[in-house]
Amino acid sequence: MKVVHTDAAPKAIGPYSQGIIVNNLFYSSGQIALLPNGDLLEGDVKEQTHQVFKNLQAVLEEAGASFNTVVKATVFIKDMNQFGDINEVYGEYFSTHKPARSCVEVARLPKDVLVEIEVIALVK
Repeated sequence: MKVVHTDAAPKAIGPYSQGIIVNNLFYSSGQIALLPNGDLLEGDVKEQTHQVFKNLQAVLEEAGASFNTVVKATVFIKDMNQFGDINEVYGEYFSTHKPARSCVEVARLPKDVLVEIEVIALVK
């Protein structure tokens, strides 16, 4: 088991890591709209979703993976009425490669963000 850490994504804000590699699979922790320095991006749901994907890209790259090797994504959203906007941004990152996905509305997310996404990916 290998812990993944990069300064190109925000540090974990609790007792967990940005991700873990086990065998040839990378499991990310949920990423929210924090900037790499830890500041919260105060934007709308599309802006927050783009930041989440920037963070995911950084941890995927550090793990030796990419969006093209993601096998499963889990999306947590604060308001299912924003699903269309989140899905639009999601489609920009997963346009040709479409991993399995779950999407659930939750009562609350860390730091009251609008979206959180975690992924499982194959490591190259």
